[in-house]
Amino acid sequence: MRTFDGIAELEAAVGSHVGYSEWHTVTQAQINAFADATGDHQWIHIDTEKAANGPFGTTIAHGYLTLSLVPLLVAQVYRVEGVRMAVNYGANKLRFPAPVPVDSKVRAGIELVSVVAGAAGHLVTTKIVIETEGGDKPACVVESLTLVVV
Repeated sequence: MRTFDGIAELEAAVGSHVGYSEWHTVTQAQINAFADATGDHQWIHIDTEKAANGPFGTTIAHGYLTLSLVPLLVAQVYRVEGVRMAVNYGANKLRFPAPVPVDSKVRAGIELVSVVAGAAGHLVTTKIVIETEGGDKPACVVESLTLVVV
């Protein structure tokens, strides 16, 4: 875990790779719960028998499930002290280059792209690459925006 002592220290790290999260195993129970929460019950995610004969040989996580792991994984990589709050502000770019098969381990690598001061706070842009253990392509690449209020 990397800790930045305030916005100035975070700004000084722009352009650097901040670190990697721990590995997180994506389980069928997690995939099923996400399907229930979102109403996306496509067979490739929840029907283990049908998916075994499908293009990936098993069920796969929803792309948006993979994306939804960002807060969990980022919290393991870095934090900024001396701020009142940080809220999700959106994303500039998002891609899912490779699937996440059930029981795969994923982790996030984070690069600090920019910190821009504004009226509401500092807009922090990070490039987050979620990789699957042993995978040759990332599962998710997102340019994430966080509004940090001092």
